[in-house]
Amino acid sequence: MFNETNGYDLEHHKREVVREATAILERTGESIARSNQIAIETEEIGNEMISELGEQRESLLRTRGRLEDANQQLDNAKYLLSKMGRNVIYNKLILILIIILETLILIAVIYLRFFKNS
Repeated sequence: MFNETNGYDLEHHKREVVREATAILERTGESIARSNQIAIETEEIGNEMISELGEQRESLLRTRGRLEDANQQLDNAKYLLSKMGRNVIYNKLILILIIILETLILIAVIYLRFFKNS
């Protein structure tokens, strides 16, 4: 027989090949399991990041709304201040006219009192 004459055991060789293939298959299965676990963890991290980014987006939108409100209030304040500035100028002009009118009246009274009777 072939096995006995050459000292080569074909069945033993086949079992070794099957054992090595099984070991390779187990290592490949473990590697796939690790890769699967890493993929799951990566997906969880991605979902958390998407959630955080969504919250940050909402926060930024709220901040933007508040800034737009503040900008509108600043525009209103600017309008009111310019209106108040115009009113101050008008009041000063009226006050100057009143002072000029009173001065003219005073001059007229002095003229009539001292110079007209003479």
